[in-house]
Amino acid sequence: MQAAWLLGALVVPQLLGFSHGARGADREWEGVWGGAQEEEREREALMLKHLQEALGLPAGRGDENPEGTPEDKETWWTEEDGQGEEEEETTVTPSSSPSPSPTPEDTVTYILGRLAGLDAGLHQLHVRLHALDTRVVELTRGLRQLREATSDTRDAVQALQEAQSRAEREHGRLEGCLKGLRLGHKCFLLSRDFEAQAAAQARCVARGGSLAQPADRQQMEALARYLRAALAPYNWPVWLGVHDRRSEGLYLFENGQRVSFFAWHRAPRPEPGAGPSPAPHPLSPNQPNGGTLENCVAQASDDGSWWDHDCERRLYYVCEYPF
Repeated sequence: MQAAWLLGALVVPQLLGFSHGARGADREWEGVWGGAQEEEREREALMLKHLQEALGLPAGRGDENPEGTPEDKETWWTEEDGQGEEEEETTVTPSSSPSPSPTPEDTVTYILGRLAGLDAGLHQLHVRLHALDTRVVELTRGLRQLREATSDTRDAVQALQEAQSRAEREHGRLEGCLKGLRLGHKCFLLSRDFEAQAAAQARCVARGGSLAQPADRQQMEALARYLRAALAPYNWPVWLGVHDRRSEGLYLFENGQRVSFFAWHRAPRPEPGAGPSPAPHPLSPNQPNGGTLENCVAQASDDGSWWDHDCERRLYYVCEYPF
């Protein structure tokens, strides 16, 4: 019995010491392994951050305390002796290590990531530029078509205006010969609109004619009878197509031909055997008397005599049309 007790006293302490030594070695190994894992996770986190910056992605937050990491685990060790139960709690704190510095491989990876991001952005710009070029081509084509359509419309409008002018001239010619005085190969038509001499000429031309240009005395006398009948019992001056605007005293028709005869108004002469002639009447002087101030000729409707007037005076006018 004493031998058994002695043997237990020698063996049990040895066994207990061996158990405690094994547990200490396990704790030391676990601490070293946890530090290596922490360093590896920090390296992976740094690489992930560089990759996100290169790709332009928002930085994500991973699990700060993933399950199963040494930061949140506590190791509990339980030790029982031969006499009773005794619990011992031990917390293993991993050894902290400084953040690792980026290696050349990390720098190269970061640069390549940034280049890949720039290449992707450049590709998007090229795509948008191509779309803009396509749109510009379409707009240019549409603008060219619009210009062609506008040119066609302008030509059509011009053609319509020319057709309208021809129709108006033909209508004026027919109206002048149907309503006015036909004399040989021309017709005269009186207009009761008040116009200056140049405006009257323009309106006659627009109607396919010109201001009246009696070519001889026969035409002038026929025109005088027509005006007397149309305006009687009143006496109205009527514009003719005769003027001396080019040179004072050189009277021309509107077509540029020189006037070969005249019918100027003369003051009445005293009868033979009467007393001395009185002074000329101020309202009936000899014509022409206006000099350079009166360069256009109008015909009186009562006796057909010619009077020179200011070309800007607004009078009736008579047009002639070819028959």
